[in-house]
Amino acid sequence: MVGAPAAADAVARARRLPDLRVGLHLVLVDGLPTLPRAEISGLVRRDGRFDPNMGRAGVRFFALPQVRRQLALEIHAQFEAFHATGLRLDHVNAHKHMHLHPTVARIIIEIGRDYGMTAVRLPFEPIEPLHAAFPDEHYSAPLHRPWIKWLRRRLQKAGLFVNDSLFGLAWTGGMVEGRLLRLLPHLPQGVSEIYFHPATARSAALSATMPGYRHEEELAALLSPAAKSQIANLGIRLGGYSDFAASPNNRAAR
Repeated sequence: MVGAPAAADAVARARRLPDLRVGLHLVLVDGLPTLPRAEISGLVRRDGRFDPNMGRAGVRFFALPQVRRQLALEIHAQFEAFHATGLRLDHVNAHKHMHLHPTVARIIIEIGRDYGMTAVRLPFEPIEPLHAAFPDEHYSAPLHRPWIKWLRRRLQKAGLFVNDSLFGLAWTGGMVEGRLLRLLPHLPQGVSEIYFHPATARSAALSATMPGYRHEEELAALLSPAAKSQIANLGIRLGGYSDFAASPNNRAAR
């Protein structure tokens, strides 16, 4: 989130970790913009923040030409801000998965080409592996699945790499070690991202924006020796999007 208060600190940490794969998490709803309010007054509220109502924002993106122009300006500014960090762009996605919106997706594809974008995260969580790993729990296909299929076709037509699956949406904020260990043997073939929100400790900001998230437990899952051993035993290859863009048929967890 290049417009977020801790972005500079995150960039400094990433520069000390050359093997870290860093993506651009575009923020277009429920967050802070990169451009000043005067330039994108149709996108933000009086307090300078984006609209937290995704449905309302989506209608405005689609229906209002002035808002679409400002949306393109803000997306361009966020790509430019990431480029200015000097970090390699591993992949792109959007906060609250707003890149599923056709207008947002089109603009990202058009602008991303100029900044070396090669991969985009697709928020597709197949329910079959979830049922296999957790037979006592109920999962249903999301209502936005048609938009996911459309986005996959659109991104692939543009020559961009996309992941096959993404896991953790059903347990957002609760991808703890026990769930991870049960999920790993049931990952489907192809490239899968596993979705975490890790932190060393809670803070007022985290509590306000992500109430109930188990950040420390998710960090422990990422560092779990048991998970590391299971990944090795299952022959799962780890990496970022750029590692798999040239070989998408590998089975992987990220």
